[in-house]
Amino acid sequence: MQYPDKNQKFPLENYTRLCFLKNIITNPNIIVGDYTYYDDFENVANFEKNVKYHFDFIGDKLIIGKFCMIASDVTFIMNGANHLTQSISSYPFAIFGHDWQNAMKDKTYPNKGNTIVGNDVWIGYNVTILPGITIGDGAIIAANTTVTKDVPPYSIAGGNPSKVIKKRFTDEKIETLLELKWWDWDIEKITKHVADLTGDGIINLKAIANEE
Repeated sequence: MQYPDKNQKFPLENYTRLCFLKNIITNPNIIVGDYTYYDDFENVANFEKNVKYHFDFIGDKLIIGKFCMIASDVTFIMNGANHLTQSISSYPFAIFGHDWQNAMKDKTYPNKGNTIVGNDVWIGYNVTILPGITIGDGAIIAANTTVTKDVPPYSIAGGNPSKVIKKRFTDEKIETLLELKWWDWDIEKITKHVADLTGDGIINLKAIANEE
């Protein structure tokens, strides 16, 4: 039984603009699951360049699940971009030091937590994802979307600001898929049943999940 090597940097022969993303990441605060790929028009090194305002001293993480599909020019805005919004001025005086160094004493900049992308998520071209967003398993984000709020599992979101356009399946089917978590099957089982995974027979998947 043959399947792609998850440890390959470039899984497509003679094509270096698509990579299995976890194999090129250098930042320990970016965590990526197996078989998630990134396709860039120019250079896959652009992925980390497009994770913006991701400062070590803040400590927020970008966590991406398995089997995700991420298109060129997707940008993640992290918490380092946040400024005060309830104060008179949003200007970050303290970062410039000198007599401004205590401007943030007993105050903190907004932090919306980690940015989390589930499993089997498709993120289209030129999408921007704001800090602290969670995108659920199986979601699809349309090209040119600015994701300003969480996206439920197995839904399609688009627009600026983003909104849910529709659910991909009924609530009952979505619940079943979230229980099955096919992306956690061993790779031999996934390989054996790729034709089922590219079909719409969710009942078949339930039977497959129970196979020994």
